[in-house]
Amino acid sequence: MKKDFFVVLCTAGVKESEKIARLLVEEKLAACVNVAEVNSYYRWKGEFCEDKEALLIIKTEKSKVDRIIEKIKEVHSYELPEIIALPIVAGYDKYLAWVESSIDA
Repeated sequence: MKKDFFVVLCTAGVKESEKIARLLVEEKLAACVNVAEVNSYYRWKGEFCEDKEALLIIKTEKSKVDRIIEKIKEVHSYELPEIIALPIVAGYDKYLAWVESSIDA
């Protein structure tokens, strides 16, 4: 049976993102987490905000998404962390096989 692969996106403080990335890979919830610094502009509690954050790009499979969301909520310092899961609709088969092998227990 072919697995469904996902990318989970999450923003965090720059230092905090390193902790989250390591945790997800070490616990085999994610095969790989890219961390990129971004400038975020948003409204929070009625106020305009501007922050330097890190964007985590988390590669995984569908069966791990709920656990990733719970783990991020458990360790994240934000009151309302951004956590968005997107299906991967196409990709390089050998890379996706590596993703699968990296997170299978």
